[in-house]
Amino acid sequence: MIVPSYEKARFNMVEQQVRPWEVLDPKVLSLVGDMPRDHFVPDNYRGLAYADIEIPLGDGQKMMFPRVEGRLLQALDIQPTDNILEIGTGSGYLTACLAKLGNNVISQDINPAFTEQARQRLAELQIENVELRIADSLNDNIESGRFDAIAVTGSLPEMPETFKQRLNIGGRLFVVIGQSPVMTAFLITRTGEDAWQSEALFETDIAPLTNAPVIRKFEF
Repeated sequence: MIVPSYEKARFNMVEQQVRPWEVLDPKVLSLVGDMPRDHFVPDNYRGLAYADIEIPLGDGQKMMFPRVEGRLLQALDIQPTDNILEIGTGSGYLTACLAKLGNNVISQDINPAFTEQARQRLAELQIENVELRIADSLNDNIESGRFDAIAVTGSLPEMPETFKQRLNIGGRLFVVIGQSPVMTAFLITRTGEDAWQSEALFETDIAPLTNAPVIRKFEF
């Protein structure tokens, strides 16, 4: 059986989707140019691994657009010594990217099937600096202290205080806030024990985290 090569598709994804969306950090461009995204998508979507779409994962969840993944990685500015928390493992692709950039990743997902699939895919690529946990990060306690970077891969209706409190001073949080179809990606930086700085990055629309609270709109 001939195994298809995705090298050209990966190059085109970087040059036609990621870079034009203001992702200019060389280490991020190099990473997404090398990371085999096709290894993480469901088998029936493998031919679309590098397309400008949100790939369905099941359970109402989707992989982010590649350009959004690139902006997330650039915004968090992961350093080699960073300890990272990922909320929503999903396919494991972003988990792998974060692990390649940082020191250690704890990734939590409420869906056991996602966690097991990600565990297998990461092991096949010999990515070992990841701890996968099955947990509802919105309702269960998050252990292991504070983090240098937190990536929330599903949207929330309001800014989560719990995640902000889990940042080290100088730590960064990427989170998408709002309700479909109007959402904004934010970078939150902890500047002191009781001080945070918020920067709106771009508008988007991504699937909410499982069990995210629903804010009902008033009807007149």
